[in-house]
Amino acid sequence: MTSPPPVGLARGLTQYGDADFSLYLRRTFAKQAGWSTEMLQRPVVGIAQSASGFNPCHRNSPELVEAIKRGVIAAGGLPLDFPTISLGESFLSPTSMKYRNLMSIDIEEMVRAQPMDAVVLLGGCDKSVPAQLMGAASADVPAVQLVVGPMLPMPYQGERLGACTDCRRFWGRYRAGQISAAGIEQVEGQLAVTAGTCGVMGTASTMAAIAETLGMSLPGTAAIPAVHADRLRAAEASGRQAVALALQPIRPSQIITPASVDNALRVLLAIGGSTNALIHLTAIAGRRGIPVSLQRLNALSDSTPVLVDLKPTGQHYMSDLFAAGGMGAVLRELAPLLHLDCMTVTGETLGQRLAAAEDGAGKAPWVDRAVVRALDAPVTPQGGLVALFGTLAPNGAILKRSAADPALFERSGRAVVFTSLADLAARIDSPELDVTPDDFLVLQNAGPTSDAAMPEAGYLPIPAKLAQAGVKDMVRISDARMSGTAYGTVVLHVSPEAAAGGPLGLVRHGDRIRLSVQQRRLDLLVDDAELAARRAALPPPPAVPPRGYQRLYQTQTLQAEHGCDFDFLRAVPLQPGTP
Repeated sequence: MTSPPPVGLARGLTQYGDADFSLYLRRTFAKQAGWSTEMLQRPVVGIAQSASGFNPCHRNSPELVEAIKRGVIAAGGLPLDFPTISLGESFLSPTSMKYRNLMSIDIEEMVRAQPMDAVVLLGGCDKSVPAQLMGAASADVPAVQLVVGPMLPMPYQGERLGACTDCRRFWGRYRAGQISAAGIEQVEGQLAVTAGTCGVMGTASTMAAIAETLGMSLPGTAAIPAVHADRLRAAEASGRQAVALALQPIRPSQIITPASVDNALRVLLAIGGSTNALIHLTAIAGRRGIPVSLQRLNALSDSTPVLVDLKPTGQHYMSDLFAAGGMGAVLRELAPLLHLDCMTVTGETLGQRLAAAEDGAGKAPWVDRAVVRALDAPVTPQGGLVALFGTLAPNGAILKRSAADPALFERSGRAVVFTSLADLAARIDSPELDVTPDDFLVLQNAGPTSDAAMPEAGYLPIPAKLAQAGVKDMVRISDARMSGTAYGTVVLHVSPEAAAGGPLGLVRHGDRIRLSVQQRRLDLLVDDAELAARRAALPPPPAVPPRGYQRLYQTQTLQAEHGCDFDFLRAVPLQPGTP
């Protein structure tokens, strides 16, 4: 007769050559923390927490950890929290994206190495949730994702402000000379005044929505504001559910499936979500061997309307989405387009979850239609993101069309090229810059394996002399990313990147580029012979860093269409030579 698998502290014993001694020693040191013998016999729920003084968005983490613990204890489990890497977006150089994969390794290995039957993943600031889901997908231990929640917008001079779409709006006005230095300093203290992540449909909010759609978070938890009492109740419920998963496991591999990833893509398009989320979802899916195709993105985008009216594409904030009915309202509208048989962490399918929200008469909960539109009366009839292909982007590029100016979608323009972030900073505001509103601004060497490590620099500033003349938008093209809180006609994630030898690195000032959103094309209008001559004249690539994480990152990071993950972390590594 097969012995039942070990649970709780008996899992994954430290190797001393004597299993009984190992368990005895583990209990000895566990009792050092004041736990009773009875408590130490319970199933263990780990709590992966990412609080840090360098991550103010997570400053409500301590009280959420305590709420998770009380849920675990109430359900008969033993809660043990542990620290992980924390990624505060604006506190990391050169960019938090460079450390997402490192955090995912931290999560995967600590969840696997420590004796836990299930884990609650507590994250928020935008690269932390992808890292946690990537690590959980690889470790495949039962897991519940909990986010810290979005901040609340607050009144300021007759309007509401909240990071970070409003940050960029005011900074644009400051660059245009419409706000003084004293005025921008005053605004600086009014944009993020509560705990929580950016309160718009930026990357953090998008990833919260995706986690709930995938089924890795409890229903209704994505949009709860960080400072709302319901956020604490969601933490307690997440702890309770983690104990249920410890006793009757449902693993990430049963939840993150081709169908649930397809659902997540649909929702990403319908909420006007962040372009970053496409990279993150691709990386999460890649940990389970599930491909995410840009061609599939385009097919879904053509048949998925934008239903959520939130900044940066609309007018409202995440707290409004919560009050309007949350992600449940969005999912119910999209139900005819979704795979409803997908499993969730509650043990219910997505379809069962949506049906459970109806009253006895089959009536769905109230929805504020100013925030969440009906499927037949959308904000826009097509999805928020579109993939572009062509001679400038053979492997693809991304445009967030829901945040862009349709008047710029079908045109050719002259390239104004910046060869690096340093070049951009040095020349963008120069009165001598040769630029007109009809030009295309092009940034090179800001992709995944560049020294810049794919920062959120794709939102190139409007040149100062044009901004001061009233220009609000231009076509901008790069291999960089853009904050989910930003807006404009910005083509991102051009692949292959310039640093990897992509055509983007061959663009020169004055070249003509054609953009056609309708045809899904981005083309460099330069003949092959000239491009071949330019390629032959390129300098040799910089030397690979000699050691450490810098070397690992430089040599293992994949391109945007593969989620910028490390190749060796994927369930199915790419074949050698794959761009």
